[in-house]
Amino acid sequence: MKSFARFALAACLAAAAGAAHADEADFLRSFRGNFAGKGTVKVTTEAPTVNVSCRFNSDATSTSLSLDGKCRGLVVVTRAISADLKSSWAKYSGTYVGSRTGPAQLSGSRSGNAINLGIRWAKEVNGDRKAQMTVEKNGEDGMRLTVTDVDPKTGESVVTSRIDLQRI
Repeated sequence: MKSFARFALAACLAAAAGAAHADEADFLRSFRGNFAGKGTVKVTTEAPTVNVSCRFNSDATSTSLSLDGKCRGLVVVTRAISADLKSSWAKYSGTYVGSRTGPAQLSGSRSGNAINLGIRWAKEVNGDRKAQMTVEKNGEDGMRLTVTDVDPKTGESVVTSRIDLQRI
């Protein structure tokens, strides 16, 4: 009887894990497509805010999300931005390119409709090499990309970029 109970428990756990993986795959694929939108960016916590307009192509599979785009600010300044994430269940890791410091490492997990990522910059930004990024599903056809960092003078969390995108 004990061996049957163990077998039944193992089968239930395997089924739950399979359902969780399918849910994660559907979540990732919901980001697939072309997106455009606007937002704000600050190079440092003390820098002035710059309004930007952005376009992204998002490719997604059952285990990965790749964002590739450009943001334009101040009419003449354009910066290429990309993020490549790999998923193992609800845990994520990858690389972000777009900072003036070079490629940054990303790692984190999903919570509801958002992927919450810790950033490890290639060089110090705002007094350290850490920040946070959130890639959030915003309705059926929207996405919000937010980066927050800690102001070294005040210790307060500051939004250094927030870009709201809609599927086009």
